[in-house]
Amino acid sequence: MSSMLKLQHDTNAQTELDMSNARTASTVSVENVRDFLHHGRSAWETRRRIVGILENDPIFDKTRREFLTRTEKYERGLVLTDRVYELQTIHNWDEREVQVAISSIDEQLSIGLHNIAFQPVFMLQGGPVLVKKYGPLIATRAIFGCYMQTELGHGTNVSSLETTAIYIPETKEFEIHSPTITSSKWWIGALGKTATHGVVQAKLLLPGGKDMGPHLFFVQLRSLHDHTLMPGITAGDIGPKSNGGFAATDNGFARFDHVRIPKENMLSGFASVTDDGLYQQPPHAKLSYGGMLYIRANMVTGGGWLIAKAATVAIRYATVRRQGEREQDGLEKQIISYPSVYYRLLPILSRAYMFIQLGKTLTKAFDVMASRLKKGDASLLAEMHATTSGLKVYVSTNGVADIETARRSMGGHGYSAFSGLGRLYADYLPSVTYEGDNFVLDQQVVRAALKSYHAVFASSSPTVDSLSPSSAYLRYLVNPPAVPSVFAEKEWRDPVTAILVLELRAALVVRELVQNAEARDASANQRVSKAVTEAFVATQAGDMIKNALKLPGNDGKVVSKVFLLYLLTTVEGGLTDLLSFGVIGPGSGFKIHDPTRSLRLAIKSLCEELLPEAIGLADAFGFTDWELDSALGVYNGKVYEALWERAQSEPLNQSEIPAAYQQSIKPILQRGQKLVASGKAKL
Repeated sequence: MSSMLKLQHDTNAQTELDMSNARTASTVSVENVRDFLHHGRSAWETRRRIVGILENDPIFDKTRREFLTRTEKYERGLVLTDRVYELQTIHNWDEREVQVAISSIDEQLSIGLHNIAFQPVFMLQGGPVLVKKYGPLIATRAIFGCYMQTELGHGTNVSSLETTAIYIPETKEFEIHSPTITSSKWWIGALGKTATHGVVQAKLLLPGGKDMGPHLFFVQLRSLHDHTLMPGITAGDIGPKSNGGFAATDNGFARFDHVRIPKENMLSGFASVTDDGLYQQPPHAKLSYGGMLYIRANMVTGGGWLIAKAATVAIRYATVRRQGEREQDGLEKQIISYPSVYYRLLPILSRAYMFIQLGKTLTKAFDVMASRLKKGDASLLAEMHATTSGLKVYVSTNGVADIETARRSMGGHGYSAFSGLGRLYADYLPSVTYEGDNFVLDQQVVRAALKSYHAVFASSSPTVDSLSPSSAYLRYLVNPPAVPSVFAEKEWRDPVTAILVLELRAALVVRELVQNAEARDASANQRVSKAVTEAFVATQAGDMIKNALKLPGNDGKVVSKVFLLYLLTTVEGGLTDLLSFGVIGPGSGFKIHDPTRSLRLAIKSLCEELLPEAIGLADAFGFTDWELDSALGVYNGKVYEALWERAQSEPLNQSEIPAAYQQSIKPILQRGQKLVASGKAKL
């Protein structure tokens, strides 16, 4: 009977049936959860309408892009960009709708930095005269901008940038200059061949040579008549990137040879120079870093949605891929039913949910800070700097790992470009480096943590009244909580437990760092930064669970379990610290046992409860097949059919005999045949 089933079984047809059955088994309302993730039905309807326009427009067809050269991908990216703004005119989209369209295109377009760095920084920090003159041109893309910070010799360490801006009182101009080869601007998106203007981070030098540190300057790079470079500027593309990532973006270099710009071109919304060369102090020394903070804040949301794509593709494929043990009906088991698979994929799903919601909270906080900055109030800047630094590190580190973990979960087919995850990985991989190298940014988080610690213990009577949300965990050093050395499995099911131990862990690692300030171990910064950030995110997860429980019916319970899974797997990742500090203890003598077993059992049972909901929870992200562009993540589950069809479009398959046959294959074969015929062949 078993052999008959094997003969009659159509694997391709079964994948569609498996996907249909998985959707039937899920109890969540995809619509309700989708609205929750997209922050309302209106936002979702807007996105669905715009995505529908894009995926039905032949300009946005993706079927041939895997076979394009790097130059063709760059040119395609600009065609897509041009079409988006054509569609804006046709459909009368507002700027929010345009950004939805841009974010729905899974190719790294050169317009990216114009929208998320160049324009926001210019509008936030430009003086009134400069904004009035160029603001409308920037908003309508009558000029195309880039944000020019990183140099060949320096990146994250902004204070050591070498490009200079020397003020000339006699002509009321700044002279932008690249004094060394290492001062060349490098890695700047859109600078290579596209941008007409740039916001340049340069060292301000006043008359007499006084160095005022890095400031921002607005510089024209190319002619608006024929796109030639302006006098004194050398610029170009830096070449292909690792793994073929960011192919559509012309990351570029530029050198300035004593380029003069008007005095008004200094972004003087906060700091300025008088006509006779006197410096006017900004309310906060690091106001010019606002552009980086904006990008980091948006990276949390963006990272969440990328992880969501990886989770969707991998969960769908794991649902229809059958491999290994056979069940009673003679079919091999769905691989998502194996603990080794769902233990990898469901935590990825939980992080996607977590980071999407967290990103929304963070961008709102940034908007509040930005509105206060415009009024000269920099009181929220330090908190935003510490928070965005930690979250940028945390989300990008997890995101890179999660995309690759999702790809590996799909076995051999995951290595195909048609799986879609290799492309996601290549484009997301540099996120751990750009906008602040993660290992360097860890130092910013540690510095903020130490500052908060010393503020609490500045007197003999410690106070926690002034603690910010990102340092609230320090209250446990003043008022230690009562914590059992071993938690039962049911205690782990209460999110309060995980939040407590994650905050307590952060407090203890910071105190340990203070006590050993003169003899830090090599990984101290990374461990402290991770613990502090995870404590902050844990408190946010607690709020998200409360919000999720407001969802109707069973949806709230299911989504709250997703956030709980995030918390428990985060605790599991921090067990080294928790065991080291004795927050969780193994007992002693003959009573030694594994005190973490209850946590792992709680994670396992939670995964098993979420397993039937996995497809529904992934569908709630709302991705279309066009957005995912993955043969292994197709909505109908017919992955083998999709993979077969894509392989037929490979250019090598367009002729039976490859062009290389006459040039190379035939001579190789003939040489071997002659050796055999002559008897000279050797084994």
